[in-house]
Order: sequence, then C-alpha cells, then structure tokens
Amino acid sequence: MISLQANDFELFDVPVQYAQDRAQLDARWKALQREAHPDRFAAEGAAAQRIAMQWSVRINEAYQRLKDPLKRAAYLCELQGAPVQAENNTAMPAAFLMQQMEWRENLEDTSSAEGLEALADEVAAEQRRVQQVLAQLLDVDKDPAQAVGQVRALMFIERFTQEVNAKLDRLT
Repeated sequence: MISLQANDFELFDVPVQYAQDRAQLDARWKALQREAHPDRFAAEGAAAQRIAMQWSVRINEAYQRLKDPLKRAAYLCELQGAPVQAENNTAMPAAFLMQQMEWRENLEDTSSAEGLEALADEVAAEQRRVQQVLAQLLDVDKDPAQAVGQVRALMFIERFTQEVNAKLDRLT
C-alpha cells in the first residue's frame, strides 16, 4: 500500500492537476475504501484494524479535498509552494472587489425570489468562470502564485452563494 505521507494525488493515482474526472475519483475512493476497510483486517487483530482505520480516515480526507474544486485548488497551490493563507491575506483583484460590493448591495436591496435567483445565477456564472481561470493558471500556466487570488475569490463566491441561498430559503 502507498505511504500515509503520499499527497492526495499520489494516493488516488491521479494527475497532479486542477482538472479531475469526478467519476474516476469516486471509483478510486470506493476501491481504496474497500482495500483499507477495517473489517478486512479483523483476523489480524486490533493493531492491524487501527492501522486500517487510519488509512480509511486518510483516504476520506484526500477524497474530500480532491472532489471539491475549491479545496483542490487551495491544496494544489499549497503543494506548489503558494499557500492561500486566507485567514491573514485577503488580497484580491480590484475588479473582483468592486463586483463583491455590487453583489452585496444587490443582495441587501433584493426582496423577491426572482431577483435573488437572478443574482444566484450571476454568481454561479462567475464561479464557473473562476474555476476555468484556475484550471488555466494551475494546469496550463503552472502559476500557483497567481492562482492564489482566484482561490480567495472562489472562497468568497462560495460563502456569498450560501448567503443568497439562505435569504432565498427565508422568502420561500
């Protein structure tokens, strides 16, 4: 079996890149879980079962990172020496900051379900655009330092989407 220290991409035997095939990740996760399931080691005693449990946890953590575009992008930046450090660095492009302010005002001023759905659609389109930019920066340009700003933008978009959906839920 592969080392517990292997990175998520090595563990799942997939290319170290942003673009991933979700069906391939899902299939590999199931296969790894079957391999490491603690019940398979019942005859080998408690120590073997504990190790299998550690593997199972490690496999699940890697799967959660790899299947989520935001977590995968942040992880790739970190692996390539450009940690996102969102807690203490919120730098983003000026145009995106203006976009955020516009969205915030729109969210505050909108009280109809139709208006909120239109805002949600606009934000979803921007989310797809940012994910495409991340694929370009990480997989083609090999520029994790530039990708970091886009990861931060994606973090904002995901939080903002939750706020829009929460307001929409309160209306409906």
